[in-house]
Amino acid sequence: MKVLRFLFSRMVIVGLMIVVELVVFLFFLIKFSHYSALVSLLGTIISALVVLWIINKSDNPAYKLAWIIPILIFNIAGGVLYLILGNKKPSKNMRFRLEKVQQKTSKYLKQDEEILQEIKNKNKTVYGHMNYINNASGYPMHKNTEVKYYSLGEDNYVDLIKELKKAKKYIFMEYFIIEEGQMWNGILEILEQKAKEGLDVRLMYDDMGCVSLLPYGYDKELEKKGIQCIAFNPFKPLLSLAMNNRDHRKITVIDGHTGFTGGINLADEYINVKERFGHWKDTGVMLKGEGVWNLTMMFLEMWNSNRQTDADFSIYKPEVHQWETTLSDGYVQPYGDSPLDEEVVGENVYLNIINTAKNYVYIFTPYLIIDNEMMTALCLAAKKGVDVKIVTPGIPDKKTVFKLTRSYYRQLIEAGVKIYEYTPGFIHAKVFICDDEIATVGTINMDYRSLYLHFECGVYMYKCKCISDIKQDALETISKSKEFSKKDINNGRRNSLWQAILRVFAPLM
Repeated sequence: MKVLRFLFSRMVIVGLMIVVELVVFLFFLIKFSHYSALVSLLGTIISALVVLWIINKSDNPAYKLAWIIPILIFNIAGGVLYLILGNKKPSKNMRFRLEKVQQKTSKYLKQDEEILQEIKNKNKTVYGHMNYINNASGYPMHKNTEVKYYSLGEDNYVDLIKELKKAKKYIFMEYFIIEEGQMWNGILEILEQKAKEGLDVRLMYDDMGCVSLLPYGYDKELEKKGIQCIAFNPFKPLLSLAMNNRDHRKITVIDGHTGFTGGINLADEYINVKERFGHWKDTGVMLKGEGVWNLTMMFLEMWNSNRQTDADFSIYKPEVHQWETTLSDGYVQPYGDSPLDEEVVGENVYLNIINTAKNYVYIFTPYLIIDNEMMTALCLAAKKGVDVKIVTPGIPDKKTVFKLTRSYYRQLIEAGVKIYEYTPGFIHAKVFICDDEIATVGTINMDYRSLYLHFECGVYMYKCKCISDIKQDALETISKSKEFSKKDINNGRRNSLWQAILRVFAPLM
């Protein structure tokens, strides 16, 4: 029964349609290219022009190489495929809608210059980091914000449920993955009740992220329950570059004063109710205070670019702050990263932390598929004497991606970077912590999709009290993990060849 359900699922049907479309396209294109010497020559010229165009673009060199090779191999077919699928930018329609909303929201995201100067006086390096985030992503830094760190998804879930029940005005939720089960059903029950009470309840999920997890038209089912719902960038059986750009964010905002983000999606494996790849290690943060405003605006920008709902965004900002706990004396800066522009904010935040580290950098990442800039930064930091430790999964969720991740180990280990694999299972966390003062927790993986193609978010923190909790979690996680050494690297020719091929096409995965 499960096999039949899978075979007739939306994911399989749509996937088969795309494969058929691709095969037919390539068949006719190759046939056409061999129709005459003139057509073949024309195809070669077009492919050569496409290659020259790619070389002169400002894209990452690894991404360029991953496309140049198939273009040279398949000639006109490769060139045309690049024109259809190779552009990393969102479709013009998506771009236009987002830019239109951002023009309206920018006035609500003004940086307090006194806070900026305060940080500059304390630490010019951190000032540079936070000023970059503000200028590049448009999200300002804040004080008066308490941050609570969660080392496990199940702990995060307990507080999420507790805070959702307290909601009095609105609940905004934006997630890459939602799956029916204990975790989601517990949240859905509260959302339904709050919608009945008259609260503004909105949910946005990524359609591709949920294509095999939620029934078709699930957004309409929720609308009937009073929950406003959007399935972001609906998954269609088309060869389209727009399908590349997914909403990988995980955001909950409650009444403007409480916010959640991190790596934790809304499915049972994230709270270890269901076991898929051993113990699921994930992390998140809860914000209470002024910094939540960035998450609120992040959600409203995405929501209104898909469904124009709000004329005045200021009504969602709390006028009076009545916090239940003592606020942190640190600084927080929730930030977003978008494929809309040429600015790779997520990667640059990571690079800034690595490049300015003096004592240590500890990193959690489920995937380690990095470009030359990241490889150079990690190796250079280790060679300078910085203690660089990276934790990756011990049990993979995707075997091919796991092999690709391991292909980067040798160069890193030889430079002095220490690599650990999380023995109990799969680590899905995206965490950087540096020198007891700086940390970032968010949704951004160390792979090309997260860094270049997806809508992402994170929280940059400086001198927040929770940073000691993040460090403690990092040390405990490392103690449960197995250090990977040179002896553990498989040097077989077949394995080396396969890894080399994967490395070439890594930017397309």
